[in-house]
This record gives sequence, structure tokens and C-alpha cells, in this order.
Amino acid sequence: MYDRRIGRTQRILVSLFCSCALVYFVYHAVVGKRGLEARKRLIERSRQLEPKIERLEAVRARLEGDLRLLNAGDADLIEELAIEVLGFARSGDRVIVPAPAGTQGPGQGAREGVGSVLSPR
Repeated sequence: MYDRRIGRTQRILVSLFCSCALVYFVYHAVVGKRGLEARKRLIERSRQLEPKIERLEAVRARLEGDLRLLNAGDADLIEELAIEVLGFARSGDRVIVPAPAGTQGPGQGAREGVGSVLSPR
């Protein structure tokens, strides 16, 4: 024989279980590790990083251009970069070293900020 009370308690338990499962999934969809709030934080972080990314892309493009010029084998360009960036000089070049601010040069009465001329090496 069929007892209605057993069926009724089973329906209540199944409904309660489904409600708890629904609440669990909704909670994690909003607050969870990959939920809506985490997505909002990621979007905000990406907005903050956009200017930095653009600056780095510009630097990369400039460096790639310099690399293309270096690979072209232009001796004058390579020499110019060696002098400006690395501080190299040929043996016959005259090197002008600016005096540090507030110090006197090799001559008496040297003005501030005026550099001294070194003889060729």
C-alpha cells in the first residue's frame, strides 16, 4: 500500500537538497574564485595595466628598429652607438669630460660646469 507521508517527506528533502545546491552554485558564481567579483577585479587590473603595456610596446618597437639597423651592418651607426651608449672612443679621438658641478678644473679659476679637454690616448 502507498503511504502519502513518506512521499511527502521525500519531496521536501529533494526540494531542500535542490535549494541548497542552487544557493551553493549561485554563491560561487558571484563570490567564487572565478565569479563575477573576480572578473570585475581582473577588468579593473587590466585597465590599470593598459598604459604600461602601451609604453612597453613602444619601447619594444624602438628596440626592434634599432636591431634592424644593427643587423643591416652600417658601420657608422654601430660606431655612433658604441660612442654614445657604451662610452667607447677610438685611440685618436679627443675626449671631453665635463667637470662635476662645484669643482675646479685643471686650470686656475675654471668656471663651474665647464669641462676639461683630455689629450688623445
